[in-house]
Amino acid sequence: MAIGDPAAAVFAALFAALYAAHEVGDHWVQTHRQASGKGAPTWRGRWLCAGHVASLTATKAAAVAVVAVATGLSLSPVAAAVALLLDAVSHYVIDRRAPLQALAARLGKADFAALGDPSAAPVGTGAYALDQSLHIGWLLIAALVMSIGGAA
Repeated sequence: MAIGDPAAAVFAALFAALYAAHEVGDHWVQTHRQASGKGAPTWRGRWLCAGHVASLTATKAAAVAVVAVATGLSLSPVAAAVALLLDAVSHYVIDRRAPLQALAARLGKADFAALGDPSAAPVGTGAYALDQSLHIGWLLIAALVMSIGGAA
């Protein structure tokens, strides 16, 4: 894949759509109840996280569909579904919080994850930065998977 290659354009368009939808879905579509409770180690926490991930995934699917229609992209429905599923599962695991905290500790990032006051403003904490960076990394993977078989 080279710059100017139609496959590169498909990947770039999909990544842009997924990234924009992630920002909207993770910050505007997610409810306060979901944001506050999705990490709780209870069935309610799991349910709230699943609801957040469902609305986030719908937001991403809509963004991809709009971009595909507007730009004339031809996408493989299977590749798109697999990519959105990978992204949804990764997002759920990251947002359950305990796995992210364990990964941060294992990689020597526990002190960074603990920076800031999560009760005052979770946005801006070390944990939030680690959370978002992993989400964006998975968006990259999702865009690559989704671009399989796509044509500009």
